[in-house]
Amino acid sequence: MEKRIIATNKKAYHEYFIEDTYECGIVLAGTEVKSIRGGKVNLKESYAEIRDGEMYVCSMHISPYDHGNIFNKEAMRDRKLLLHKREILRLYDTVRQKGVTLVPTEIYFLGNKVKLTVAVAVGKKLYDKRDVMAKKESDREIDRRLKGAFA
Repeated sequence: MEKRIIATNKKAYHEYFIEDTYECGIVLAGTEVKSIRGGKVNLKESYAEIRDGEMYVCSMHISPYDHGNIFNKEAMRDRKLLLHKREILRLYDTVRQKGVTLVPTEIYFLGNKVKLTVAVAVGKKLYDKRDVMAKKESDREIDRRLKGAFA
C-alpha cells in the first residue's frame, strides 16, 4: 500500500531525541478525515498520553471541514489512538520514567486509513541542541569541500 504523508512534526526532531516509533490508528469523524485529506492538520504542539489503559493524542489541531456544518467536531479535542493492549502497557512502563514522553511525529494515509506515528522521545537540553546544530554545520561544510574537490 502507498503511504501518503499529510503532516510531519519537525519540531519534535529538534526538541527531542527519538528513541522508538509506533504506528497507530486514530478514531476520527468523517468531516475530520475530509479535513485531513485537504492537509488541514497541525501536529506542532501535540502530545500523546495514556489514560485508563487507552492512548489519546492531545492538542492536535484538525481544522473544521468547510462544508461540514453540524457534523464538524471541535478542532482541538482529544482523539483515541488504536494500539494493541500489550503495546500500550509497554509504552506506559516506558513513559513512567523521568524525561520520557510520547510525541506524534507524522500523520499519513495508508491506503484509505489515517495513521499516526507516535515516538517515544527524551527531551534535549540546550547544549544537546547546540551540539546537533554544530555537527550538521560541519557535515555540510565537509560535503561542500568534497564536492568542490571532485567537481
